[in-house]
Amino acid sequence: MEQTAWDIQKGSGKVGTGHWRYWDIPYDVLVEAALKWKIQMEGIEKPWLCWNMNDRWCLLQQKLVLEVGWTPVVGWDPNLGVSCPPLANGAIAIDFNKDLQLPVFYQHIPLEFAFLWANKLATWHSDLILPRHKMQEAARMFDQLKPGELAAVKTYGGMRNIFNRKYHRFWEVLACTTPEASKDQFLKGCGWWRGFQDHPNTDKSEPEIARRAKFYDDHGCGIEYWGRFYGGQVKKIPERWISKEHFSVISVKNYKKGASKSEELDINFDLNKIANDFQIGDLLN
Repeated sequence: MEQTAWDIQKGSGKVGTGHWRYWDIPYDVLVEAALKWKIQMEGIEKPWLCWNMNDRWCLLQQKLVLEVGWTPVVGWDPNLGVSCPPLANGAIAIDFNKDLQLPVFYQHIPLEFAFLWANKLATWHSDLILPRHKMQEAARMFDQLKPGELAAVKTYGGMRNIFNRKYHRFWEVLACTTPEASKDQFLKGCGWWRGFQDHPNTDKSEPEIARRAKFYDDHGCGIEYWGRFYGGQVKKIPERWISKEHFSVISVKNYKKGASKSEELDINFDLNKIANDFQIGDLLN
């Protein structure tokens, strides 16, 4: 039976899913790749990472980013059956996986190492579409970030966990980091990836290992930990602020699975209707 994209990322592709437990790429190899990304970023002061999962969705995101004065930097995951999408005038594309050649390549990889290649880096999920007024508000927040600060969506893991801080995390569904924050997280063994307990820079003392073990290991749990125990400065974006604009498995009943996330966006959502409801239908033309 032919493997689907979901099968691959759960098996041979785990190394590229942004999980320290499975990451086996030497740091020097990653740095060498990131320096090539940085060369392509020359002159770009406000990059906004747009991760292509679906060409039409990505192009709409690019146009929204351009309208608020940021530069779309487009990447993609080979496991999704997509590549570089059509680019809006002013966007750039980087094949982040060109040197690493991983079977799966999450956007968490360039995000985790933003300090190596970007000045300030905004990012969002491929299934998030914001109306113009929210794009402007997000861009203002990102513009105002000071060195060492980060902005991200705060999620509690559902209402049942609102008082259980073990599951609290910051979510890259909409976020922006400064290089100073990114580097500090890396040096202190925190960050965006899953399994921050296995980060190579984790303090190996028994009290620290025991404390980290008490927390969940999903993406962004390390950011929560950085803010709570290492003085990290995180500007909180309420999850409810993006809940109606995040078109994911949690936003519709009877969500239909496909061979990949790219296929699922078309199966479950009508981009034309979304754009028209948000009064951004003109950007689809």
